[in-house]
Amino acid sequence: MEKSLHDTLTAWRRHLHSHPELTLQEKETSLFVQAKLTELGVPFVAGVGGHGVVATLTRGSSNRSVGLRADMDALPIEETSGQPHASLNPGVMHACGHDGHTTSLLGAAALLQQDKAWSGTVQFVFQPAEEGGGGAKSMIADGLFERFPMERIFGYHNWPGLEAGAVAVHDSAVMAAGNRLIFKIVGHGGHAALPHLTRDPMVAAAHLVLALQTVVSRETDPMDSVVITIGIIQGGTAANQVPGDVLVRGTMRVLNDAVRDRVEAAIHRVAAGVALTCGVEIEVTIPRGNPVTLNSPDGVSMASDAAIRAGLPLRRELGPAMTGEDFAWYLQQRPGAFVWIGNGPADGGRELHNANYDYNDAILPAASGYLAGVAKRALEG
Repeated sequence: MEKSLHDTLTAWRRHLHSHPELTLQEKETSLFVQAKLTELGVPFVAGVGGHGVVATLTRGSSNRSVGLRADMDALPIEETSGQPHASLNPGVMHACGHDGHTTSLLGAAALLQQDKAWSGTVQFVFQPAEEGGGGAKSMIADGLFERFPMERIFGYHNWPGLEAGAVAVHDSAVMAAGNRLIFKIVGHGGHAALPHLTRDPMVAAAHLVLALQTVVSRETDPMDSVVITIGIIQGGTAANQVPGDVLVRGTMRVLNDAVRDRVEAAIHRVAAGVALTCGVEIEVTIPRGNPVTLNSPDGVSMASDAAIRAGLPLRRELGPAMTGEDFAWYLQQRPGAFVWIGNGPADGGRELHNANYDYNDAILPAASGYLAGVAKRALEG
């Protein structure tokens, strides 16, 4: 990548970082993407599945097609990085690097626009609402694959702790399936000094949090990956009162659909047991989120070839992560691959979803080059 393009992409990335928008609110981000596509001379369609944008480049006589995807939304986190380009939107920041993903896809469009050595059609998918907003499903429901034909689809996530610019390609599972866990515990409130006249939902919540961990430690094959995390317990308004109800919320993550079914059943059973033990009612809701992100065999081969051709370090030995990714919905519709591209050291709080995180602008040439390269490789068949 020429230095001038790298400098331009860096400026674009830092602009996006300074102006983050939450899931389903990516209006200005979408307009920015549209403006830069116009500057690059790449035609596009806006308003796909919400604030989504799909740009299209076609060259030569080939009827082959491929999709490349980047996400655009930010997180409700107050940034503490101290960077000159830190968020100007209080309580919102690009703590996951979607600003870099979006910019590197624009960079791939620029590289492919200049490159004459390919034939076919490339669809550039700028997706909103990845952070739990159902953006991938919304774009699919809005006719993504019918309106913008693609035989395969590829994407990436920056990965702190992995060597900057290295490409990690997994044979199958890349990221986990995720469910939300919601427990409404209803007891009988009363005076803290008269607990025998109450049915304490707070005590039931404490039992529930501990009992749920036995689903992982004592009911799951140690060779299977399962994570259950409780992140919210809400209940009570006075220190000297037993509250009438408590809300408990969390997540579960798995790497196998059969394990997912078993864990869900176990959670219902454990909650029912705690309810009986504590004399309370527990209403359990387990909304299913993203499926497992599963690369296809041909996608793995093409992604690996693209990394090698781009001269990037290729890592094939890394295991999957228990984080979730809605790119999984695309891979249920089309073959392809989702890879990690190293963001460099994660020290100093540069982990994903950390208030000190920042996307590493030095990897923009690697990320854009990989995306352009994997598109060309896929068009070869």
